[in-house]
Amino acid sequence: MKFLRLRTAGTALTAGALALSLAACGSSGPAGGSVSADSASMWGLTGGNQASLQNSVDAWNSAHSDQSIKVEFFANDAYKTKVRTAIGAGQGPTFIYGWGGGVLKSYVDSGQVEDLSGFLEKNPQVRDRYLPAVLKNGEIDGKAYAIPNNNAQPVVLYYNKEVFEKVGAQPPKTWDELMALVPKFKAAGFAPFSLAGQSKWPNLMWLEYLVERIGGPEVFANIAANKPNAWSDPAVTEALTKIQELVDAGGFINGFSSIAADSSADQALLYTGKAAMILQGGWIYQGMKKDAGNFVSSGKLGFTSFPTVSGGKGDPGNVVGNPSNFWSLSAKATDAQKEAALNYIKDGMFTEKNTQDLIDSGAVPVVKGIESKLEASPDKDFLTFAYGLAKDAPTFTMSWDQALSPAQGDAMLSNLDQIFLKKVTPQQFVDTMNATVEK
Repeated sequence: MKFLRLRTAGTALTAGALALSLAACGSSGPAGGSVSADSASMWGLTGGNQASLQNSVDAWNSAHSDQSIKVEFFANDAYKTKVRTAIGAGQGPTFIYGWGGGVLKSYVDSGQVEDLSGFLEKNPQVRDRYLPAVLKNGEIDGKAYAIPNNNAQPVVLYYNKEVFEKVGAQPPKTWDELMALVPKFKAAGFAPFSLAGQSKWPNLMWLEYLVERIGGPEVFANIAANKPNAWSDPAVTEALTKIQELVDAGGFINGFSSIAADSSADQALLYTGKAAMILQGGWIYQGMKKDAGNFVSSGKLGFTSFPTVSGGKGDPGNVVGNPSNFWSLSAKATDAQKEAALNYIKDGMFTEKNTQDLIDSGAVPVVKGIESKLEASPDKDFLTFAYGLAKDAPTFTMSWDQALSPAQGDAMLSNLDQIFLKKVTPQQFVDTMNATVEK
């Protein structure tokens, strides 16, 4: 398996003066745990991995009252805004939750995160716990600045088996088959695809996979390398055109631009039978397992790989998504906070219980030697499928909005939103994005 490591020229973060007032949804530690203003701080995401992370921190605090950690949780979109502003102002948490790529590089370039290479050299047991290709995604210029903290998250095409049975359909293996299903589902009163367009980043999965299937992983590798006019690759224009053809055909649920991923409304449309399919990350399996357990456990949820495109250059086994999420360590933390953080990374993460908690939640931990645990899980069908996608992929391309610099990622999501809304043409998108390439 080859994970595509994407690097861009970094840009220094700038922070607005306006402080964000975002409500956290987590706890500061367990009963009996000593958490103070001097404790190491950690910000995580609500949703799939929240419980396993909270359990891990609670267990750590109970056993290490002198090196406690205060954890808070935020919804995905709110977190991305909050953490960028806080880090830009030099006020980020001790543990910085991230995805790697260009965003991580921007932190490195602005001196906001610690070089963890020496820590890994002194603690080979930490380095050796991970799938090597995943660990590599925390490196910038050969140095480690981020360490994987949860699960592999390939983007998956999910479908509602009951809806498919009512229409007499099979999951699409090709783009032509996918387009042919659209009128069938519409005629039967089902939206072909759910989409959380308000959040913008779910739109990106369509572009990522189409560009990969049409042109192969080299297309985005050139974009991420800031090669002049890299966005002008014909695969990008063809992918954007296919997206707009799908929009024109009524492929997405009415009102998709007002649906938010943070509320899991896009997932609900699938498991309540209003939509036949959804293209989303491996992480939403955890959400559906929690919110629609009967739908998942009864075998009504189907999942498959993204279809091939006729004449495309991309390997059908290639995937896009998140190799993992990562912890970086704030360079602004106190020595005591850094020590507590490194000790937690060494001894508090991926314990037997933490690893099993992740698996029980419906996630695939990014550590070695878990095949038997996955096989023993009631979710083994999905877990082994997702693990196989990640492990066997010739190329696993990191989510573009994280692989690019923050400025480029923001511009891409905004302009892709306009593509889905049919407010710009593919050529206008290409021209706009070529102008963001750093000279």
